[in-house]
Amino acid sequence: MNAPKFMKTLQIEAPGQAVWKDAPVPEPGPGEVLIKVLGVTTCPHWDMHIMDGEPMFPGHRLEYPYLPGQPGHEATGEVVALGPDTRELKVGDRVVAWQDTGQPRPGFYAQFNAFPEVSLLAIPQSLRVEQIASLELAMCVQVTFDQIAAHGGLEGKRVALSGLGPAGLVAVQMARAYGATEIVCLDPVDARHDLARALGATRVEAPKVSLFPAGRAGAGAFDVGIDLTGLPVSIEFLMDRSKELVALFGVLRQEVRFGFRHLFGPGLTLMGYGDHNRGAGQRALQLVLDGKLKLDALVTESMGFDRYAEGVEMLRRKEAIKILYLPW
Repeated sequence: MNAPKFMKTLQIEAPGQAVWKDAPVPEPGPGEVLIKVLGVTTCPHWDMHIMDGEPMFPGHRLEYPYLPGQPGHEATGEVVALGPDTRELKVGDRVVAWQDTGQPRPGFYAQFNAFPEVSLLAIPQSLRVEQIASLELAMCVQVTFDQIAAHGGLEGKRVALSGLGPAGLVAVQMARAYGATEIVCLDPVDARHDLARALGATRVEAPKVSLFPAGRAGAGAFDVGIDLTGLPVSIEFLMDRSKELVALFGVLRQEVRFGFRHLFGPGLTLMGYGDHNRGAGQRALQLVLDGKLKLDALVTESMGFDRYAEGVEMLRRKEAIKILYLPW
């Protein structure tokens, strides 16, 4: 198709002020393709931080107006034009972004976006938007599971997941897919518990000391813990109850205490995060295609970009897990 000259895009002009405005359709540069955006899912903490005027990561600076289309990065669409030096994709291909490039460039909260070919994966035409838009999140979680695999994997193990936001609900499904025999989920929000069970959790509880006495040995201990909150209280809760390893996925903003009790019996591995990579995106996509990862289960509601602020408020009140924004 021939792309129009103008489109609509979202721009956060100041904290709390998001507008749906006209903008030129971008031209794809070398190695880029032009995508007609079919849907974008929220990355809840990112959306809430930028709307609140707070950086997503410690030490980062924010400037407003924020880049148009940002912070939208979990997106799927159709290739409508090719820039110079593209090699794999063709016009008409359905694609999904497997990574946020991390570069200061316009984002996917727009009707069109020019994006690097290497950061996209081709997908079957049959996948619905809600089934695939959140693949970038799944890639991020897959990175952690790949690291765990290098430390012995999850086959036959008792696993604890702390935090049932979108990443936690992806992790439930990946833990099941990679052979965990028991998946214990910890989250204080009761509304998330039933969904976690439906996605494969064997036990879901609030993280209470009375339910899980501290101890790194015996039947009550976990083999592996995965923290998806970034909160020291959550991480240390898992550290005091895990035999082998605690993996950190949530954004860590404070220090965590590793003490003598973690040093022996055997010594606990506290594992940080790895690097985003295309292979992790491909493995996550295969889980979707195999029916082992249901990303549509994370989408609470779909709406247009003109309701962006409303959707972010739903996330803030924990009335939604993810919002799927539809630009057309």
